[in-house]
Order: sequence, then structure tokens, then C-alpha cells
Amino acid sequence: MDILKDLKPADVFYYFEEICKIPHGSGNTGEISNYLVRFAKERNLEHYQDELGNVIIVKEASPGYEDHEPVMLQGHMDMVAVKSPETLTDMEKEGLKLKVQGDRLMAEGTSLGGDDGIAIAYGLALLDGESYKHPLIELVITVDEEVGMNGARGLDTSVLKAKRLINLDSEEEGIFLSGCAGGARVNVNFPFEKKEKKGFLCEVGIRGLQGGHSGEEIHRERGNAISLLGRLLSHMGKELEICVVNLKGGVADNAIPSFAKAEILVTAYEDGSGTTTIVSDSVFEKECRKRLMETCQRLEKELLEELTDKDEGVKIDFSFNEMRKMEAIGEALSRRIIYLLYTLPNGVQAMSSAMPGLVETSLNPGILSMSEDEVHVGISVRSSLESAKEALIEKLKALAALAGAKTEVSGEYPGWAYRRESPLRDKMVEIYKETYQKEPEVRAIHAGVECGLFIHKMPGLDCISIGPDMKNIHTAEEELSISSAGRVWEYLLKVLEVL
Repeated sequence: MDILKDLKPADVFYYFEEICKIPHGSGNTGEISNYLVRFAKERNLEHYQDELGNVIIVKEASPGYEDHEPVMLQGHMDMVAVKSPETLTDMEKEGLKLKVQGDRLMAEGTSLGGDDGIAIAYGLALLDGESYKHPLIELVITVDEEVGMNGARGLDTSVLKAKRLINLDSEEEGIFLSGCAGGARVNVNFPFEKKEKKGFLCEVGIRGLQGGHSGEEIHRERGNAISLLGRLLSHMGKELEICVVNLKGGVADNAIPSFAKAEILVTAYEDGSGTTTIVSDSVFEKECRKRLMETCQRLEKELLEELTDKDEGVKIDFSFNEMRKMEAIGEALSRRIIYLLYTLPNGVQAMSSAMPGLVETSLNPGILSMSEDEVHVGISVRSSLESAKEALIEKLKALAALAGAKTEVSGEYPGWAYRRESPLRDKMVEIYKETYQKEPEVRAIHAGVECGLFIHKMPGLDCISIGPDMKNIHTAEEELSISSAGRVWEYLLKVLEVL
């Protein structure tokens, strides 16, 4: 591989490339967790690995820093593993194919995992180096942050000594995060039974949307493919009787879905006086094909206008196949499922009154799938207000109950309240100003950060979150700025030398 061998800082990008050789999507972190343990063993570093796969590696203070207070560096080992539709890479088994374009580091056809592979690379480079000056370092790398912060939630923090935490999971250089929203995942499950039906099999799909992080980019009002698929199917069902055969969309509840598709069986059409079942296959086929194509063309035109300057690449795919008999969900139940997809709230629900420009409450239907007996929708809910988060969860429960679906809430995590007095933040701001002759921006974000869970477990913990410039995280267009990664590394070394 060795694609990054000429990049600087060499030790950071060496470890970043090593990480990229290992598949490490959420829920598939066993190999990378064991890699971190091997790293620690080979260097005789104190380390811990729990049953979840979380790893803590401790390096003693460098000479002269023994009396300095310990510092915790923290990030997560899982990535949102997504790929473009035409990419054949098996992200469960294969590493990433890295490429460098000027100052941009990317992966061919897949997400890069800079979120949060750069944290691991920084941490390993620091622990492997002998010349760096620093207090005792506790490197904490958690699993499954991207699917509800499960690793941080289950981590035993009793072995940790540090009262200061530098989280390395931010995506904008010069932005110091000091607060974040809390969140939860709401799983809506719609039970069904399939029956043999006769009709024309059609395939429809929404694609071409940008997607993106459901916290950091929800305010951009990009199209949500799952919501738009519900809208498309609802429009199709106005004059045609349709049965759902299969539904699929999105890759993660915290990623705005860029695609969604459905297989449906058209069983009857409305002729103006009532529902007309199949009489003449040829007449029925011609009429159905015409109405469905017109519906797709009309909605695509509407969406292109609605999403101007927000998400202009939207496309609707449509194919119409021959008549057949096959297993499908019945018409009445299919209608309720479609209506649920169409009416699920999506996007920004409220803006913060305390911090102008900050999203307070939002949600994102991010996963649509079907098993043998259930339609599943995974929804990410976020809010900086606990009461608003709970109210939105209850609204989803009520809507699902009306449709006949069940709900489960998982992965709840607390928010991170802004701390007026933070010696760590003040010192890091001071060092930044001295280094770059400008003020960093201190802000809170709508996305979730693991700091909230660490503070919940370790009251009084002083936290900040920093990171290099990244764009389009959680998408196949994700990119990391090489120069920014270098600057943040040099800044981090200065901070550790002074703290």
C-alpha cells in the first residue's frame, strides 16, 4: 500500500494508513481493537481491553513531566462504512483504497474514516515517539461511537486518572468544541405477513442526494431519501393499488440517507369510478406504466425545484416489469407502511434561542430495511434540551402506534453542557493565540460527542474537542486536509508540552 509514505507528519500518516488496511466499520471493530492491543504489548505499555473492545493505553510521563497532571486523549475506532453504488469494495472484509489529490486525502469510492481514524493515528504516533514531551497520557479509544456511543457508554472509567480530556473527534481546525447535543436512536418496527399477490413488479428509487452527517449538516436541509421515497410511494398509491415487496435505504441512523429504493407490486388501478382489478393484462399494463412514469417524472421535477441550492443532484429511477405472482405485503398494510414513511418528521425541529445559528432539536430517519416479518426504520434524535429530546421521542412513539408499528429506544446519551470555567479550554486557547496570532472559535455543536458520557461518568472532568479539517464525513466523498492534519498535530504537541 504505502500510498501515504511521503506525507508529513510521517509517523501520523504511517499509522493512519495502517488503520485503513483494517476493516473497521461500526460493529466490525474486533480486528482493529486487537491491533491496538498488539501495539501496546509490543511497546510494553500498560493497557486495558474490555469485553466491548474498548482499548485504553497508558504511557508514562516523559522525563521532567512526572509531576504534571495526567491528560486523557480520546477518540473512537469505528467509522461509518459507506460506499458509492458502483463501488465493489467489501467494507466488512477489505481495507480502504487511499488516494491523494493535492491537499486532500480520500478513499476510492468509499468513506475515508478520518472520523475518527485521525484520533487513533495521533494517539499511536504520540505513544510510539520517544522525543515528545508530555505528562502521563491515557489514550482511550472506544468502539461503536457512530451507532449510539455504545463503547463509551459501557466503558469502565475507574482505571482512569486524568481529570482533563482532549477529545480528537472534531472536523474543523481552529474550532474548539465545548458543548454538544444529547441524542438517542429510535427504532420503528412494523410487523407484517406476506401473501401471494398478482401484479406488475416495479422498482423505484431515489438517488443522487449528497447525504452527510445528521448532526453537523442537518441545517443544510438536504434531501432525505427515505422521506422522499415515502412521498413518492404515497403519490403512486393515489390512483394505483400497490403492495410492498421490499424496501431499502440509508446506511446509518446518523447519516442523512442519499439513496432509498422500493420494489412494489401494482395490483389494481382507479378508473375514475372505483378500483378496477386486472381485466386485460395489456390494457392494465399500459395504463399502469403511464401513470407511474408520469408520477416519477412529476415528482423529480418538483424535487429539483424544491432542493435548488440545497441538494440539486436528486434523481428518481423507475423500471416496470412483466406481470407475475409473488409474495408481497397486502394493499391495506402496505398503505399504512407508506403513510408512516411519508409522515415521519425529518430535519430541524427547533433552533437554539441561547446560541444563534445552533440547531437545538432535530431528527433523521437514516435506515430503512426489511426482514422476513418486519419493516425497520432507524431514526437518530438529537437535542441540546433533554425535555425536547424526550418530547420528540414520545411523538415518534405516538405516530408509530397510530400506524400499528412498535418502537424501541436505544443508544441514549447525555448532552455536554457548556462549562463557563474551564482551565483546560483557557490554556489551549492561549496556546492557540500564541501559535497562530488569532483567536480560535469556541462553540457548541448539534452533533453528539463522547465527552458528554465521560463527564457523566467522571463528574468534574474538564473537556475540549479539537480536530483537523474534514469534509463530507459519513459519505463516499469524505476527505481529510493533509496540511490541516499536520498543523493540528503540531499544535497538540505544543499543548501537551505546556500542560
